[in-house]
Amino acid sequence: MVVGLLTVELHVPGSRSLEGQAGSTAARQDRLKKFNVAVSEVEHHDLWQRAGLAIVTVGTEQAHADRELAAVADEIERVEPGLITRTEVEFLT
Repeated sequence: MVVGLLTVELHVPGSRSLEGQAGSTAARQDRLKKFNVAVSEVEHHDLWQRAGLAIVTVGTEQAHADRELAAVADEIERVEPGLITRTEVEFLT
């Protein structure tokens, strides 16, 4: 069994309040439901224009988990180009 963790840091330039940032993060999480992943906001709860997401997938092969997480990052970039400021992928085996 392999657990893949993708951490994504986002810059949310259109956000004017914490409520706006939370709303855009919730919408982003809803869009990612089509992937076989769990998504949670884990960083920057007190900042208007930043968000930190943890995205996790579980599988039998590291290559499959890596492809799934790459597809998630690609989807975020496709829908909202330029939002991602940093990504990091880790695996637990």
